[in-house]
Amino acid sequence: MEIGESIAETVIREVKEETGFDVLPDCIIGIYSNPKHVIAYSNGEVRQQFSLCFACKIIGGKMRISDESTAIGFFSRVEIEDMNMHRSSLLRIEHYLENRSQPVIS
Repeated sequence: MEIGESIAETVIREVKEETGFDVLPDCIIGIYSNPKHVIAYSNGEVRQQFSLCFACKIIGGKMRISDESTAIGFFSRVEIEDMNMHRSSLLRIEHYLENRSQPVIS
């Protein structure tokens, strides 16, 4: 998030930067944190990371990779099950596919 941005503006900008797509945020899938996910930087700064996961509607743009992405694609549920990805990423996808009425808070 950059200073002066709303969370919706941040989602729109980040998705555009990483995928090339223009999107409208539709709903929040979840807010994820893990007290064991702590990063210590070489400058002495220490952070506990968290993430906000949104579902968005694609309204334009063109799929492309960027400095912040290595591959982009659309996949079926079966294809996703066979992908080699971190469990935390898979969990977010599962939560989206469950079509929950409330966002996950963890």
